[in-house]
Amino acid sequence: MLIIVPPSESKRAAADSGRPVAIDELSFPELLPTRRRIARALIETSRDLDAFERLGVRPTLAPEVVRNIRLFELPAMPVLDLYTGPLHDGLDASGWSPAATARANASLVVVSALWGALRPTDWIPPYRLQVCSGLVGMDRLEPIWRAVLPDTLADAAGTDGVIVDLRSPGYQATGKPTGLADRTVTLRVHQGLRGHRIGPVLAKRVRGEAVGFLLESGADPPDAHALAYVLSDRWAVRLEDPERAGKAWTMTLSID
Repeated sequence: MLIIVPPSESKRAAADSGRPVAIDELSFPELLPTRRRIARALIETSRDLDAFERLGVRPTLAPEVVRNIRLFELPAMPVLDLYTGPLHDGLDASGWSPAATARANASLVVVSALWGALRPTDWIPPYRLQVCSGLVGMDRLEPIWRAVLPDTLADAAGTDGVIVDLRSPGYQATGKPTGLADRTVTLRVHQGLRGHRIGPVLAKRVRGEAVGFLLESGADPPDAHALAYVLSDRWAVRLEDPERAGKAWTMTLSID
């Protein structure tokens, strides 16, 4: 089983002290050249007068942009401790049992615009970077990551088991596991039997809760149907076949 999780724009502040990121020791070392290239460009971009425009942020976020300049000096923290958005709040990684934590360490990957694929055991500093940013000396980040991430994610997925992709279309554009769409499931969240759409914040939180529930269940579903069976213990589930070859399954969770 592989669970692919997006990052969050909101992050915890760095601690007052601690060791900085050891970029050479992060998971998936084949991504190191791309990580170094993007990190250098982010630092250079954050020093420039057009940093806010390039990074797509408001001037009120100036402290976070300036913080990027010290990327390799800031104290690092575990990946799942860093992100604080609604999906990660729903994950509630700090509340997992030891068994669920061990399963997450083996099966969960966070895809970041800066670092690419990360395991929960990796330590990184806070940063400000969106996947659609235009850094100095390079185009958008999606095609840069798409050149390397698909094979990395396919290797992480292994030869069997379901792939649960919680990323938005923007982050999916950084790369999907090569040739494994038939094993991949994306999650949507609706409200009630009529399938009313809900706000994005609640939807993200429920998707995070679904991952936490799956990890705590101890299940290792081999396919989309088995995944639906596991999640149906908590939510009403509707599974839709791929629209065509090369497309993922779509699973909708209904909340009251």
